[in-house]
Amino acid sequence: MAKKKSVFFCTECGGETLKWAGRCPACGAWNTVVEQEIPAASRSTRSAGGGNRGLRSVKAVSLSEIDTAEEVRFLTGMGELDRVLGGGAVKGSLVLVGGAPGVGKSTLMLQICGSLCRANLVLYVSGEESVRQLKLRSQRLGVASGNLLVLSETGLEDILQSVSEEEPDILIVDSIQTMYNGALDSPPGSITQVKDCTMALMQLAKGHDITVFVIGHVNKEGSIAGPKVLEHMVDCVLYFEGEQHSTCRILRAAKNRFGATNEIGVFEMLDNGLAEVENPSQMLLSGRPEGAPGTCVTCVMEGMRPVLAEIQALLAPAPYGSARRSSNGFDYNRASMLLAVLEKRGGLKVSACDAYLNIIGGLTLDEPAADLAAVLAMASSYLDRPIPAELAAIGEVGLTGELRVVNNLDQRLSEVRRLGFRRCVIPRRKGKPGARPEGLQVLEAANIGEAMRAIFGK
Repeated sequence: MAKKKSVFFCTECGGETLKWAGRCPACGAWNTVVEQEIPAASRSTRSAGGGNRGLRSVKAVSLSEIDTAEEVRFLTGMGELDRVLGGGAVKGSLVLVGGAPGVGKSTLMLQICGSLCRANLVLYVSGEESVRQLKLRSQRLGVASGNLLVLSETGLEDILQSVSEEEPDILIVDSIQTMYNGALDSPPGSITQVKDCTMALMQLAKGHDITVFVIGHVNKEGSIAGPKVLEHMVDCVLYFEGEQHSTCRILRAAKNRFGATNEIGVFEMLDNGLAEVENPSQMLLSGRPEGAPGTCVTCVMEGMRPVLAEIQALLAPAPYGSARRSSNGFDYNRASMLLAVLEKRGGLKVSACDAYLNIIGGLTLDEPAADLAAVLAMASSYLDRPIPAELAAIGEVGLTGELRVVNNLDQRLSEVRRLGFRRCVIPRRKGKPGARPEGLQVLEAANIGEAMRAIFGK
C-alpha cells in the first residue's frame, strides 16, 4: 500500500502548512485548517490535471511579437454582467462565479449562452444535472441554439477529451465541486480535487485561448473548499449574492485582473430567469416606509455608478443590562464606533440600548459616505422621530463628530435629485461650493450635532 502524506490547507485563504494548527499562520483565521491525504503516487507523477492533455503544445513568445489589434474582449449579452467584468469577458480568461446554492448562478450562466452562441461555440458541462434537465431549464429560460453543446460529466479526463474533440470557444463548468481527477484518491469537492481541477482548467484557458466560466458553491461563511481557496488561481472572482426571501440579486467582483473590482450588477429573479435592473436605486428604495422612525437614505458609489441605499436602525432599551449590537450589510466595528460617537458627541445615551443596523436589499456598504445616514437613522430611532421622506444624507463621520467631504459628491447629489429627493444633508465644504442640482436643497453641517439640529430641531 502506497504511503500517504497529509497536507494541511486553510479553507479561508488556501494557504498550506506543514502541520495542523488551530489558527492559520497566513491569514490568522481560527479553526479553518483541514487535513487532506495525498497518495505518494500522485505526488511522484503528474496528475491528469497537470499533464499533456492531447491538445496542441504552446511555447514562449516575445512580448513585442504579440498582436493586440484584434479585440480580446467580447460581450456576454447581459449589460450588468459586462459591467462587473469591466466591459465584457476577456478571451482566454478563467472566471469563477461563486455564491450560495440556489442563488441563481447556473441560471445566470445558462442565460448568457443564448447571446454567446450567436458568434461562439459554447460547451456547457454540468455535474449536477442530466442533459434532459438542462434542456428543460433552457426551454424555460428561452435559450435555444445549435452552437450550444451540453455535457453531463464529472470526470476531468472525459471533460478535457470532449473539449479536445469539440474545440469550443467558451467552456462553462457547473460546478467545480462536482469535478474530480481519477488520479487522486480524495473525494470530489475536497480541497485537493477542487484545486487540481481548477489548475487544469486554468492551463486549458491560458494555453488554448478558451474562455472558461467556473461555478463554485459556498456556504454562509464562504470557506468550505469553494471560491476562497481558488481566488489566487483565477482571473476574475464574481460573487452572486441575494437574500433568501428576496428577488433581488447582486453580482460583485472580488477580484478582476482586467478591470475594476468596485462595480456591481443588479438582477431580479423572475419565473422566467434573471432580469437586469438598470435603475437599482429605484428598486432598492421600493417599499420604503413613510413616517417611520429609524430609516435614512444615502448615496454610495458602486464603481462609476451612484446607488441610493436605505439604512434602517432600531434602538431599544436593553432589558438585561448588557446591550446587544447587530449589523447586516454594514461593518460591525464601524457601527459600534458610530454609536460611541453618537453618545459622546451627539449627547444621546445609546450605550444602554440594544442597537440593530440593517441595509435593505442585500447591499453591503463599505465606504464611509454612509456614516452620516447611519448616525441619523440611529438618532431617529432613539428619539422616535422620523426623518422626512424627501431627505437624504451623505458624509463621513470622524471620531470627534466632525463631518468630512466624500468623493464624487456632485454626482451623488445629482442621483439624489433624480430619484425625487428634495433635501440632502452633506458636510460643510470649504471654498467655492460645488454645483447643486436644481430643485435640491443642500443642508451643510460641520458635525453630527448640526446635522441633527437641522433635521430634528434640537
